[in-house]
Amino acid sequence: MENYKMITVRSATAEDVNYLVQFQMNMAMETEGVQLDKLILTEGIKQLFEDPAKGKYYIAEADGKVAGCLMTTYEWSDWRCGNVLWIQSVYIETPYRGKGVYKKLYEYIKNLVTKPGSEYRGIRLYVDKTNKDAQQVYEKLGMNGEHYQVYEWMKP
Repeated sequence: MENYKMITVRSATAEDVNYLVQFQMNMAMETEGVQLDKLILTEGIKQLFEDPAKGKYYIAEADGKVAGCLMTTYEWSDWRCGNVLWIQSVYIETPYRGKGVYKKLYEYIKNLVTKPGSEYRGIRLYVDKTNKDAQQVYEKLGMNGEHYQVYEWMKP
C-alpha cells in the first residue's frame, strides 16, 4: 500500500469538468455496466457549476494529483428543519482505492454537517445492492443501511 504524504479535499471548479466527466463515465461502467452519453453527462456536470442549488462536486487529491470525487445534493427535511446532504457520484481512481481517499472525502462532508451553526442535519447515500465493497467502506465509516429502502422510477 502506497502511503500518500497528503490527501486533501477541495471544492471542484469548472476547470475540473474533464476529470469529473471521465470519473462518472468510469463509475457508471464499473458499477452498472452503463455507457453514459458523454455530451449529456458533460452538460449535467456543467449545470452544477452554473446553478449551485443543484449540488456541488468535491475533488480529492493525493500528493497533488486528482484521485477521486463525489457530489452532494440537498434534501430538505421538515422533521429536522434543515438540509440532508446526499452523497452521489462517488469515484476513486483505481490506484488510490483502499488508501484513505474516500475516507478523507467523507470526513470533509461530515465536517460540513457537524460544524457549529451548520444548516445540514445529516448525510445519506444510496449504493447498488451488489456493490459489496462500497457497502463495507460506508459501514466502516459508521454509516448504516438499516433504516430506509430506496425506490425509484426514472423516465425511460
